Amino acid sequence: MVPVAAAIRRALPGGSVVVSRHRFRVQGWNGEQASPVGDLSEHLDDLRGQFGPVPVVLVGHSMGARAALRAAGHPSVAAVAGLAPWLPSGEPVEQLAGRSILLAHGTADVVTSPAETWAYAVRARAVASVTEVEIRGGDHPMLRRAALWHALAATFTGVSLGFPPPPGSAASALASPRRTVL
Repeated sequence: MVPVAAAIRRALPGGSVVVSRHRFRVQGWNGEQASPVGDLSEHLDDLRGQFGPVPVVLVGHSMGARAALRAAGHPSVAAVAGLAPWLPSGEPVEQLAGRSILLAHGTADVVTSPAETWAYAVRARAVASVTEVEIRGGDHPMLRRAALWHALAATFTGVSLGFPPPPGSAASALASPRRTVL
């Protein structure tokens, strides 16, 4: 996520946005405990204590996307981007109510399931604004077509915080009411 965070920093006006990269204390999901969600919620509380009630955009990859989507109900969260998310069937969506959601998945991902992501998107649409982007040839580590993954994350973050979108395919995809294939 270091390159994604750097892309977001570069894309947004200096001094107006803080990019904070959270590191989970426990590796893995660890079943019902779902420790990454608690870790992220604590981090969001810390940010709220430090900066006040400012809007937060969560950007996560794989398990981090699952944790970000689960933590979306935090009062600071305005939007969540899930990149190649791990979204097994039955993942809750109620916490997404009123948020903007980006779900981007590569067609060449053999680690997490694009089909499960699109099924999650259908359910999430009942409570949130959901944008879906299918990345042709995109792999799970987001190395193939990395610039596109970065542009999507940065553009979504900026737009979600009220900044005008830069020109390009990422902005066009985010403006589409249907799943976009890039």
